[in-house]
Amino acid sequence: MTSSTFGSRLAAEFAAGRHLCAGIDPHAQLLADWGLADDADGAERMGREVVAAAAGVAACVKPQIAFFERFGSAGYVALERVLAEARSAGVLVVADVKRGDIGTSFAAYADAWLAPGSPLESDAMTVAAYQGFGTLAGALDRVQNDGKGLFVLAATSNPEARDIQRAKTPDGRTVAATIVDDAVAWNASVAWGEAVGSVGVVLGATLDLQDFGIDTGSQPDGPSLPVLAPGFGHQGGRVEDARELFGGIGHALLANESRSILGGGPQGLAARIGDRAAAIAAALDDRRA
Repeated sequence: MTSSTFGSRLAAEFAAGRHLCAGIDPHAQLLADWGLADDADGAERMGREVVAAAAGVAACVKPQIAFFERFGSAGYVALERVLAEARSAGVLVVADVKRGDIGTSFAAYADAWLAPGSPLESDAMTVAAYQGFGTLAGALDRVQNDGKGLFVLAATSNPEARDIQRAKTPDGRTVAATIVDDAVAWNASVAWGEAVGSVGVVLGATLDLQDFGIDTGSQPDGPSLPVLAPGFGHQGGRVEDARELFGGIGHALLANESRSILGGGPQGLAARIGDRAAAIAAALDDRRA
């Protein structure tokens, strides 16, 4: 078992005032804006530059795997090189893979993205628990034994998810709230005494979380719940509103921005990442005051 948990590494980033999650989304239009070819080499170039600009400034980077996967095996080679660059630079990586399955199939996904020594090894991965939180067992073993992390989709900003995520379970909780509660319970049972848990949730920054039955009034007992929040920047969420949006569960917030930092091309990339990192740090410092 590793002596360093993902939660403890996140806690160190938060203690240093770093809460920005810098997205790596090499889709065709952004690559064109960067003057790069829409191919695996272009995706790798963008990824490497984001890693270099994010090191010591952002809490983590989040490559969107689909934009590499579309190039087939060459895209995966490019991604492996970006991930290796991040490990070398000491930058935490959340692989945005949104994997979900059962039994050995899901365990194999966890082996690919979380196993130490895997070419695709990342610090954490995004997962879907549509078949039930218990199906995450294969990845939870990696969390507990290898110091890895998970971010479970709970309340996402796409309108198609609204009815499902707000649906009520037999005990009256929403599906979204059930996912949050399960993550909190797992952290409390496994990581009691740690400042930040290693299992977090994905909550959209463009949502009214109370409308999804999620209590934002206070942090739960036990480790703080990591929250990966897409939707800031280009999608309309304002980091200045982080206190209002996430309330008491925003203490361990990772504010994701992708197009707002990538859209200007490589020129000024480091300055944009620095500006957005400073903005979310200021918003959360104000929240804790």
